[in-house]
Amino acid sequence: MNICIFEDDGYRNLLPLTYMRAVFELRCGATLLLEKVSRKFPEAKIRFITRDYLAPKVQERIPESEVDSNLQPADDTLFVNGRWLYAGEDIKTEEFVGMHDDDLVYAFLKKETINKNYDRNIDVFLSNIKNNLKSTQIDAKMIIYPWNLVQLNPEALIDDFNSLARKGIQGSFSDQAAVIGDKGSLYLAKGAKVHPFAAIDTSHAPVMIDEGAIVYPFSYIEGPAYIGKDTYIVGGKIREGTSLGPVCRVGGEVEESIIQGYTNKWHDGFLGHSYVCEWVNIGDQATNSDLKNNYSNIRVRINGVAIDTNDWKVGSFVGDHSKFGIGNLLNTGSVVGVCTNIFGTKNQMPPKFVPSFCWGSGIDFDEYRMAPALQTAKKVLSRRGVEQNEIDIALLKKVFELTNTERHIFLKK
Repeated sequence: MNICIFEDDGYRNLLPLTYMRAVFELRCGATLLLEKVSRKFPEAKIRFITRDYLAPKVQERIPESEVDSNLQPADDTLFVNGRWLYAGEDIKTEEFVGMHDDDLVYAFLKKETINKNYDRNIDVFLSNIKNNLKSTQIDAKMIIYPWNLVQLNPEALIDDFNSLARKGIQGSFSDQAAVIGDKGSLYLAKGAKVHPFAAIDTSHAPVMIDEGAIVYPFSYIEGPAYIGKDTYIVGGKIREGTSLGPVCRVGGEVEESIIQGYTNKWHDGFLGHSYVCEWVNIGDQATNSDLKNNYSNIRVRINGVAIDTNDWKVGSFVGDHSKFGIGNLLNTGSVVGVCTNIFGTKNQMPPKFVPSFCWGSGIDFDEYRMAPALQTAKKVLSRRGVEQNEIDIALLKKVFELTNTERHIFLKK
């Protein structure tokens, strides 16, 4: 089967999480959105369509697949929206267009139909399909805003545990560590370690600890949770609904949050109901709020508009390569862009929206110039054995360009 997983213009409502990655590379549960589709069709030829500036980096991360920024003519193809949180639902393999409200969720199209409605621009092609073909409304979980990933993470974790069917203690589990609950709901991969005086709580939902991960003494992990490859839990209290991607260092308290990967939160401090991208550093005692004192709904600024989340537990959304100094505080519903450095608050919280490539304290910010930002990123990558290449440099330069207007408006204020 030919499968095309595509981005539509819905990526805009997921910024800043999608400046440095395609929507289908976002994490929810133990896996990326794209992995939930690919495991359903292990023998399928999968093609990805993303924005032109992202295509080289996505291709580097998914070398076994074909990545493009434009639609190419194809035989019969299953088109899948990259924002669909797929959970094993039946997919029709006869001509069919499934919609959820105004979003095209998936479409199985014959070659003749593709050619009749063809346009290299994926958004034009999707518009043609919506306008020219009969569609059916289906029940689907679509990722519309960043907080949807966090809200849906607990059930995605359980679904991944059941779908991946990886169970049992295969790694090193100390006799002086404890499983609270059903041991059958724990997956400890080969090469993973749980040290003495750590507790894994599966009494309500499963816990997955992947290859090379280490849970150090005096750590507590409550299911549902996923600890990614080569991630260290250093005396942390990892509460329910948390997914930690590969190569993270996590201490303090984390609740119902997702860390994409390659992020440091070694120290004490609270992270709750948040989504944090890669190569982020969170300093000692840095803390975010995820609950207003009056328990009212939290609003988050998306594309310059304050959106009501219809939820009263919403934390922060942090782009790649951003840094937070010791003791930093973030308000409920905060959004921090790419390569932003908040290193002190001067007894005042920073604004709830801080654009990409800003550097400062409290309400005093300057532009974080490209040259030092690239140099810092290079050093951070090298600490985890990753070499900064021309694709990385071009990507950061493009994000700097894309965020120029909103940054300058912010700095003038």
